[in-house]
Amino acid sequence: MAAGYWRRFVLICFFEFAAREKKMKQEYRNQALKILPWICAKCCREFSGKKLHELTVHHKDHDYKNNPADGSNWELLCIYCHDNEHSRSLEAQWQTSHDPDNVKKPVATHNPFGDLKKLLSVPDRTDENDEAE
Repeated sequence: MAAGYWRRFVLICFFEFAAREKKMKQEYRNQALKILPWICAKCCREFSGKKLHELTVHHKDHDYKNNPADGSNWELLCIYCHDNEHSRSLEAQWQTSHDPDNVKKPVATHNPFGDLKKLLSVPDRTDENDEAE
């Protein structure tokens, strides 16, 4: 009996939380649409009418709870640019901070062309002519 009560309590809390989140998102989206131009900040596509639902609010600092009234933490992005922005940040988290370009590599000590000039030089033929005389 107690397990069913707690399950119901958790579900009610979850749905209340989800409803509050949805309402909050809708409120700051409407506010952003009032104060920002209906243009994607990345690809510069313009949106209006039926296509306006493709324009999303992106939080510049990636904190969805940071919603200043002046909209300084928001930018409007189309759904494609918004997805790209978040996938880039996710990829950056998974990539190592190790930079292989800055690693000191062993320096080669062998010079394969070191004796090339000596091998290609033509022996002085004047010495051979002097010896023949």
